[in-house]
Amino acid sequence: MTAPQKIPATVVTGFLGAGKTTLIRHLLQNAGGRKIALIVNEFGDVGIDGEVLKACGSDACREEDIVELANGCICCTVADDFVPTMEKILARPEAPDHIVIETSGLALPQPLVRAFRWPEIATRVTVDGVVTVVDGPAVRDGRFAHDEEAVAAQRAADPNLDHEDPIEELFEDQVRAADLIVLHKADLLAGDDADAVKAQVLEHASAGVRVVSAANGEISADVLLGIASGVEDKIDGRPTTHEMEGEVQHDHDDFVSFIAETPEAADVAEMEARVRKVLDAHDVLRIKGFVPVAAKAARLVVQAVGTRVDSYFDRPWKDGEARRGRLVVIAEKGVDQAAIEAALAG
Repeated sequence: MTAPQKIPATVVTGFLGAGKTTLIRHLLQNAGGRKIALIVNEFGDVGIDGEVLKACGSDACREEDIVELANGCICCTVADDFVPTMEKILARPEAPDHIVIETSGLALPQPLVRAFRWPEIATRVTVDGVVTVVDGPAVRDGRFAHDEEAVAAQRAADPNLDHEDPIEELFEDQVRAADLIVLHKADLLAGDDADAVKAQVLEHASAGVRVVSAANGEISADVLLGIASGVEDKIDGRPTTHEMEGEVQHDHDDFVSFIAETPEAADVAEMEARVRKVLDAHDVLRIKGFVPVAAKAARLVVQAVGTRVDSYFDRPWKDGEARRGRLVVIAEKGVDQAAIEAALAG
């Protein structure tokens, strides 16, 4: 008797604001008839990424095919959240053709990939590949790479940077786990910058990894899916920084996540100005959520990372749905939460 073919699963990882949700939204809209089950992991308790994906306007975005895990970083809740969720997906009468997992921006891919060795999963699913999405302009600016001159300049300007940066470690661990690296927001990089960013990223990548460039999440499903890596059997060769140092712990004590509720904005420019004010004044890693805008029937999706603020209207507000803004803020520990909430409220 021939063993049943395993369902391929793709893990999409990458630091906050790299564009994972944008890439997956495009994938779902261009799935080529594939039945895709999607698991979305949020860092915080508001399913912003899941809501964005459900509004993608495609049959591949059916709500019943999108599962949100909001109990914390998926790499730390494998037994409690991820494995039971996978079992429920596998128990469906009609199995998906492919499973896609979007990790939170603060997740380590390695513990998640190892979970595919669990007996409940191992005989039915294989990890097709780990896709790490990299924010090209962020790396160019020296925020997530071991650029010695850039780090030295930052430390000279800010004495608080004379300790090891856990953000930089996390970025390197996500890159090291990859089978495919998507150099995202490539339209914002000049030719020489793109080459330099690729070289910096490859310093931390595993042997044989492929790097492709993309903008606005626009990359073919045939590139993202069908890698056939079987990386659950290789992941021990792509250890995290802590594992290489003989440590096994991973926590998020350096970060805080909270929800800022906002009133209706006068217009898009006014809302973006509020967000930029927060980015300029506080150690914020990401802001993402939905905001109502006066005289507009649709929700405004707001996404901000670094110094960049992006926004677009997605779906109309539903009948009976409260027109209130909810923004998830992920920041360095010790930020003035009250001041951030007040600034975002206008």
